[in-house]
Amino acid sequence: MSLLCLIPARGGSKGIFRKNIKSLSGKPLIAWTIDAAKQSKYIDEVVVSTEDIEIAEIAKQYGAKVPFLRPNELATDDALIIDVISHALKQLPRFDWLLLLQPTSPLRTTSDIEGIIKFCKDNESPSAVSICEVSKHPYWMYQKDERFRLQPFIIGHAEITRRQELPKAYSLNGALYLAKIDWLLEQKSFIGKETLGFFMSLEKSADLDTIEDWNWAEYLIKKKYEK
Repeated sequence: MSLLCLIPARGGSKGIFRKNIKSLSGKPLIAWTIDAAKQSKYIDEVVVSTEDIEIAEIAKQYGAKVPFLRPNELATDDALIIDVISHALKQLPRFDWLLLLQPTSPLRTTSDIEGIIKFCKDNESPSAVSICEVSKHPYWMYQKDERFRLQPFIIGHAEITRRQELPKAYSLNGALYLAKIDWLLEQKSFIGKETLGFFMSLEKSADLDTIEDWNWAEYLIKKKYEK
């Protein structure tokens, strides 16, 4: 299988200004993802999709390819990731599989990357995405009406008061999206009936959208290298 790693990194960001190239523990955020991808023996090419010239130059410095610039209309808050992917694949039509890595998941490692590829191949699935166990269980979530009265968010399950009795619940952590390209373009999503969930720990699942997320990632990186 020929595998393209695509890293989408637009210049605009609201939560953290210019976060894709902001320094995280000594190197630009995007560099953490490029470095992890470059070390994988399964990836044939690491490409960054961006409309931003500065991001493109920094990506090249860390070893990624930037063979095209993304159109500005695909770099807005409303742009769909499947449209960004389709644009990239039109420029790079020679691959069978796509691995999408978001720069906002800097704690994902080469081991995780190779793990999901092997996991998907061993289970003969056209798609796999990374997941982590939720820290707040949906059975203990509520919605409120106009008079602030609470109703269970999920209705129809027996009341559970002990955490140990809760069924396992998972969410996408945003770190790894893998799919066969023909399947992906047909589905227009990484998630379909055949999609597998590849488990990652909560510590590796940090997704940087706010300054609080950023500070947490800095702490985890420091903690890792102090061991």
